[in-house]
Amino acid sequence: MPTNVLVAYGTTNGSTAEIAGTIAEVLREEGLAAEALPAAAVPSVAAYDAVVVGGGLYAGHWHKVARRFVRRHRQDLARRPLWFFSSGPLDASASERDIPPVPGVMRAMSRLDVREHVTFGGCLREGAKGWVARMILRNGKGGDFRDFERIRAWAVRIAHEPALV
Repeated sequence: MPTNVLVAYGTTNGSTAEIAGTIAEVLREEGLAAEALPAAAVPSVAAYDAVVVGGGLYAGHWHKVARRFVRRHRQDLARRPLWFFSSGPLDASASERDIPPVPGVMRAMSRLDVREHVTFGGCLREGAKGWVARMILRNGKGGDFRDFERIRAWAVRIAHEPALV
């Protein structure tokens, strides 16, 4: 029976959901059972052998749904292989260098023995929700800065972790 992996995410405008979906897709291609679900829709992680949690970055904070998920399931998450990702920079910086986790994510990582965190570029398109998003778009700073090749490579690395094979 293949290892069962949950990719849970918090997103406002869908960009982080698309990253999570790509990660789950790659994990399946690599022979694992994996599904991407909105973090708020996950009542329990008991059915999963490993978990990846992702959240969009907003004003220096991880998406509130991702934060709540980690708090709510912290005891079960502490007993499973666990990875975090963030999405957010609206420029090429995430593809050019390692961007450390924001302080709240760093604290959760140390408490839960997270194996790795990575920050991917974000995406902000016309029609995005929120006044800050609309201001960013109005100032011409939107766009899609996600590097799906890098996202896929990270998911392959996870799939080949000794804890999962």
